[in-house]
Amino acid sequence: MNQAADTMEYPALALLEVRSIARGMAVVDAMVKKATVVVQSAHTISPGHFIILLAGPVAEIEESLLEGLARAGDTVLDHVFLPYVHPFVPNAIAGKFGVAENDSVAIIETFTVAGTIRGADAACKAADVRIIAIRLGQGIGGKAVVVLAGQLFDIEAAVVAVKDVVQRSLLTEIEIVPRPHPDFLTIFAH
Repeated sequence: MNQAADTMEYPALALLEVRSIARGMAVVDAMVKKATVVVQSAHTISPGHFIILLAGPVAEIEESLLEGLARAGDTVLDHVFLPYVHPFVPNAIAGKFGVAENDSVAIIETFTVAGTIRGADAACKAADVRIIAIRLGQGIGGKAVVVLAGQLFDIEAAVVAVKDVVQRSLLTEIEIVPRPHPDFLTIFAH
């Protein structure tokens, strides 16, 4: 693997996505009061939604997420709980990406940030793929995109895993680009 150095300090990750900024801010407070967790990110995304990303021990993250879901109520758009998250996922969220080297590429687009994170985790666990780019909600209408690189057979296996865990209603599009032109790959250079 040519993924960036592992920055994962905690085994679990949870993301809660709500459609109210005010409620989202209140939910962050409720979640951190409920359990000992680390707020990795809590901010607005397009189009006026709020995401909360937490890391920590499995039981603490689960307890905090359950509190957040209860507090968010009917404003919940989506959520994901990854008790043993693949290290490539938090690395990508932190801006540490793998490199595409004569690989095929899969571009996965979902309607929610949680859907993309759920799919990225499943893909990395199912096949020998790297995350070479991720975009989570900002400037793209609240959608999210993850780009994976690997051998074509691994990319195909990763796509199957994504389809298995991301609800069809949340999946916008998946594109596979076998043997991409080197100029195409430069759009993912960081």
